[in-house]
Parts: sequence; C-alpha cells; structure tokens
Amino acid sequence: MLTVKKILAFFCTVFLGIGSVLAQDSLGAIKDWKVISKKLDEGKYELSFSGTISGGWQLYAPNQVLLEIKTTELKFADSSIVQQGDFALQTKPTEISSAIFENTKVSVYETAVEWKTVIEISGTVPAKLSGTLYYTYGKADEFYPAATFFFTVPMEDGVESTWQAKVASIDINNPVSPCGDDGTKDKSLLTIFFLGLLGGLIALLTPCVFPMIPVTVTFFTKKSAGKKSGVGNAILYGTFIFLIYILITLPFHVAGKAISPEIFNNISTNVWLNIAFFAIFVFFALSFFGLFEIGLPAGLANKMDSKSGLGNIGGIFFMAATLAIVSFSCTGPILGTLLVGVADQGAWPLTVGAAGFGIALGLPFALFAMFPHWLQSLPKSGGWMTDVKVVLGFLELALAVKFLSNADLVKQWGLLKREIFIGLWVLIGLLTVLYLLGKLRIGHSSPVKKFSFVRIAFIVLFASITIYLIPGLTNTKAADLKLISGFPPPRTYSVYNNEKGQSGVFEPIHNDYDGALKLAKEQNKPVLIDFTGWACVNCRRMEEKAWPDKVVDSLMRNEFIVVSLYVDEKKNLPLTEQRIVMLSNGTEKSIVSVGDKWSTFQIENFGATSQPQYAIINPEQVLLTKTKYYTPDPAEFADWLICGLETFAKQKK
Repeated sequence: MLTVKKILAFFCTVFLGIGSVLAQDSLGAIKDWKVISKKLDEGKYELSFSGTISGGWQLYAPNQVLLEIKTTELKFADSSIVQQGDFALQTKPTEISSAIFENTKVSVYETAVEWKTVIEISGTVPAKLSGTLYYTYGKADEFYPAATFFFTVPMEDGVESTWQAKVASIDINNPVSPCGDDGTKDKSLLTIFFLGLLGGLIALLTPCVFPMIPVTVTFFTKKSAGKKSGVGNAILYGTFIFLIYILITLPFHVAGKAISPEIFNNISTNVWLNIAFFAIFVFFALSFFGLFEIGLPAGLANKMDSKSGLGNIGGIFFMAATLAIVSFSCTGPILGTLLVGVADQGAWPLTVGAAGFGIALGLPFALFAMFPHWLQSLPKSGGWMTDVKVVLGFLELALAVKFLSNADLVKQWGLLKREIFIGLWVLIGLLTVLYLLGKLRIGHSSPVKKFSFVRIAFIVLFASITIYLIPGLTNTKAADLKLISGFPPPRTYSVYNNEKGQSGVFEPIHNDYDGALKLAKEQNKPVLIDFTGWACVNCRRMEEKAWPDKVVDSLMRNEFIVVSLYVDEKKNLPLTEQRIVMLSNGTEKSIVSVGDKWSTFQIENFGATSQPQYAIINPEQVLLTKTKYYTPDPAEFADWLICGLETFAKQKK
C-alpha cells in the first residue's frame, strides 16, 4: 500500500530545519552583515560583504560544495544581474576536520569575514540594488545551510525610481461621493458553509467513512452503561469530529496575521503551488480510480487509536481524531478542494467551510446514536461506493485542470487556452457518462446490471453538463457559458487568436496606469481602475456577466478610461523600477514584479487585498466614489458607474 510517510517526513524535516535556522540565527550567529558597492566600469560593480561571528559559531567559507549544497550563493530577482566568477576571500579562513562530513577538511571563519565579488548589470542600473546572500554556518555537529541576508545597497550613477506606492490625493475614507461599497464584505460565507456541508455529505458516502457509522455507533451504545450514556458519548464523538476540522484551519488565521495581508492571494496565485495542487489532485484521482491506495503511516493511526483508551472524554476525542486520520484518503481530496477553493479569500471562509464539512461528517454519528433503529435503514456497503469514488476521481481531474490553468494564466504560457480547458472538461464529462452507463470499466467497478433512479439522475446530470460545455469550443456568442463564468480562462485567452477588439469583449488598458491617466487628461474623462488577477474567478465572472450588459459596456467603452491592474502578474518590472518601499504600516516591501507593484498600490491607496475591486478617480487622482467589489448584478454596477460620472461632471463645474 502506498503511504504518505515519506512525504510527511520530508515536510517535517524541512519545517524543523527552517525553524532551527530561524531560531539560531535570531540569536546572532552572524553579527552586523554589511554590504558596500563600488563601480568598476559601465554596468560592472564590485560588492563587498563583511560581518562578525559570535557565540562560538563557524561560518563556512564560500566556493565550497558540502552535501551537494553550495555554502554561499548570491541571488537577484532579475536575470539581468549576473555574478562574475567566484567570491574573492579578503580574510583567510581556517581549515578544520569536520565530523559532519566524515572528517573532510572544510574552510570556516570563527571571528570576522569579508568577501568580494563582481556583478554585471545589463541595461540601466538602479539607484538601489536588492539581493539575497545565502550562507552556511554551524558548530560541532550542527549544520545550517541557506541562511539568508537580504540587502539593499546604493549604486553609483544609478537611476532613481520615482514611483510612490501611496498617492496623497487618494483618500479612501473621504471620497467626493458616498456611492459604492463600505468594505470588502464577504457575502458568500453562507454559500461556502453549504459547500462545506455538501463536501462532508459526499465524504460520508465514501468507503473510508460510511461503514464506520453503524460500527462506531453500535460500539458506543454497547460500551456505555445505558442508552442515555451511549447517546451522550456519540454526541460528544460527533462534536469532536466537528471541532477537529475547525482546528485544522487555525494555522491560516495565525499565518494571515503574522505574515502579510496578501498571503491568501499569494497562495491562490502562486504558480508552483498551483502546479503542486494539480499534481496532488491527479494523484488523488488515480487513487480513486483504484490504481493504488493512499494511507497515512500506520504508526500514526496506531498511536492515536491507543489514546482512545484514556478517560471518557479524552478517549472519545482520540477516537474522533483516529477517524479523521484513517479516513484521510477519502476526505482529504474533498476537504482539500474546499480549502484551496477559498484560500484567496482569507482565513474565515476556510473555517466556515471546514465547519460545514465537520458538521456533515459528525452529525450522523450523533443522530444514529439517538435513534439507533435508523441504522437498519442504511444501505449496505457495496459496489455503489466504488462508483462514488470513481465519479469523485473524475471531478478531481476536472479540478486538477483548473489548478494547472491558474498557473498557465499567471505565467501566460499558452498551454491551456480557453477552448483547450473546456475541451478537457468535455472529455472528462464524456468519460464520466460512459462509466455510469457501464460502457467504461475502471478499477474494481462491477458490471451495471440495472439502472437505479439515482444512477439515471447522475447520467442525465453529467450528460447535460457535457452538452452545455460543447459550444464553448467555438468562437461564437454561444461560447460565453455564463453558468460557469469565472472557471474557464477568459474569452480573450483563446486559440482563435482574435485581434484586440475582434472578440467583441471589451478589453481595458493593460497595467499601464500612467498611460491611462495621460489619456484621461487628454479626453477629459474619469479613470475606472479594475484591480484584477489572472487567477481571479470572481473577476472573470464580472467580465462575463456584468461587463457585456449593454449599459455597462457602453459606459466603459465611451465614458471612462478603463485600466486593469493585475495583482498576480509575475513579469518582472524593469530593473530601475524594482525597489524597496516603506508601507504605511511601517514595514518594508520588495517591489520586483508587476503584481508586487499593483497589489501594493491597491493596499496602500484602497485598503483591500481582494479582487475584483473597482475605483473611479479623476485625472488628478482624486477618488470620486467609494470603491466597488464583486457585483454580478449589471444594473447595480451600472448605477455605481453613473454615480461616478455624475460626480465627475459636478467637479468640472
């Protein structure tokens, strides 16, 4: 049986190693890192790094490779900056025999260090250069690679960036007109709760959970002194299941407060994380198809099970934890779908969704304990549960395509254009229908001897969805597919290579805020700012539901200068525009990519991290109205646009 033991061990090692490095380095292993730059020639500079060592630590000299790891590396976010050759050692290191490396001779520093290296910059040199020095240190049998020193150093004859994150004239608290939204009110928490509830109900039907209901409830009723005690224990058991799923979301609350306000947006738009989720969901799908089984390490489940012998309340809690662990192979993909699906909205939607999931999973144990005669009405375990797993496997594949699409959109690789995305969903829908019809056998599925009402209903459902998707493969008006707007890539990301404007879809100015302001001054129009993202589902829904409305379309085309600012654009800014900015909360932030620039601009001026967010300003950058968030009702969105126009007209008088 395939387990995730190695995966868990890997992550534990990584996190423990990172924790050790942070803890040790925070104690001052390397003191007073300094960096100085010196111009040698046009585009060529010498960087000098120096520091002092304390606490008995040893700093490994550069230009060594230990355990296939370079002891020292210099990295920059921009590929136009290249290190020329190795580090030149200005202070001589000491050679020691290290027990860690089987008494191999290694070079270390124990008091002070100074290195120099030469870098070459292609193009314009910035006034300040930011980079990261990765170094290695340790003592005795301790070894900590990849410790980091983030630095910013002035560059002689460099060009200063004039961009400011905060625009003084934009006052989010005092717009000229009060029309608009008061804040980033999340109106979908109830929807997310019911999605979690639905996910939990689906999980109940899986082979990992469903057989546990009669077994566990019978165990409680027989073990307890009386019926009342049995009912109480089972209710407590269901409550603990609910609480466990709440607890798994607590790290997201902690991380959200401890790191940056954009953490959830960064999670949902991170390219490699989306690719990782794509791989994980394909992995889960193959498991659902019966190619292999997923199980957590047996030792972990056994330890949790052994704790169930503790006192009444403690024992019941560990029994609930054991159920959560052993049912992971079935509940993990469903819960993971829910958590990842709302990860860009913050921690509370995660908790609300997990609460719905936990209630749906724990409630049956309490109810069947109260009414044990209901157990007789439960269907027997059998081939129908295999069918549930296979259908879930197809759904996991569809979700995997979505995650790969997120990465493709953010990086603009062109791998999953809209029609290819929809084509894959059509293929998955067709295979699901063929499986339910019995024309396709997967894993341990049994031949279909008769078609029950439920099976027929699901055949009709998946066949209808598949037929509905087919027009999305064309380049016609029917390709809009408004029922699933937001999930496929936008119409502008198409295999048909329409010239700008030929698709019939309104296309704003792309990421050129200064250009939009200039055009607004020339044409005497207000600017409509659209804070959006390539991987933003609600942004696509707005573009496909509200924007095509005749009134909205006319207003945006004719009355506004519209600019879309993509907060997840991963393309690097020109080197002279990359910089460290001081935020209004007193922290510093590195601006490297286009997305860094516009996400910071949104937070500093409009106080939000969610997308879409719309703002109306005049050419002098004065905020005319309150901002507007996700508003799929075209009439409501049009009213807000008209309010902005009327405010602009009054200002001109």
